[in-house]
Amino acid sequence: MMTAGRVKLFILRTSIAERLAYRADFAFATLVRFLPIVTQIFLWWAIFQSTKEGSGSLNGYTYADMVAYYLLVMLARAFSSMPGLATGIARDIRDGTLKKFLIQPIDMLDYLFWHRVAHKLVYYVVAAGPFALVFWLCRSYFPGWPTPEIFAAGTVSLLLGFLVGFLLEAMLGLAGFWFLEVSSLVFVYMLMSYFLSGHMLPIDWLPPHVSEAIQWLPFKYLAFTPAAIFLGRYDNAQLIRELAIEASWVAALFAANRWLLNRGLRRYSAFGG
Repeated sequence: MMTAGRVKLFILRTSIAERLAYRADFAFATLVRFLPIVTQIFLWWAIFQSTKEGSGSLNGYTYADMVAYYLLVMLARAFSSMPGLATGIARDIRDGTLKKFLIQPIDMLDYLFWHRVAHKLVYYVVAAGPFALVFWLCRSYFPGWPTPEIFAAGTVSLLLGFLVGFLLEAMLGLAGFWFLEVSSLVFVYMLMSYFLSGHMLPIDWLPPHVSEAIQWLPFKYLAFTPAAIFLGRYDNAQLIRELAIEASWVAALFAANRWLLNRGLRRYSAFGG
């Protein structure tokens, strides 16, 4: 009988093999996602050129700061984005295929987590080259290589951001126990995430009362916080506080997912499939 650790490793290896089976299509889709980076850099160049004859700054950000911030946000989103996770969970609930997790000794959330880890590992291998090239070409926009402490803290924030993104989308999917269709919820979530995570604009550009409210939500850990850490915008005390709050959100979201799954299974009728 396989131990829990061997089961997780088996899921990881199988999921990686599944991704590699369509590696050409996966690689092409990954590379295409880098095209908006170029257009976004030129867009911000045009915006900053229109301010004080191109020599000014916007809300404390120069053009170089903005390019560096945007590239780091893209890196953070590569960790925290979970395309298809919520809709996949809701579809399994609606179609009845969720039954496979009830008759086999595999926890659904555990399986989905390791499946998503496999997806990200393959994505990082494919995207490492393009990311390295883009960051190298834009190296002049960065203030310099981060210190070991900042680099370690930023890496921890990226990993925690992966967990926050996974748990948030899993919660949306688990709403499928109570709603027949969750696509509207996912759409609203994507809009909120794009704005509240700092993907569209840095959070500290917003009015103080709005920015302060967003600071206590989990969305900023999907993009803004890792970027701000790597750019050195937090002092040591703020850095420790941000990582502690992010870890607390992971624990709270994990507990919420477990609660929703247990409550949902109690009312699950296993139709279809």
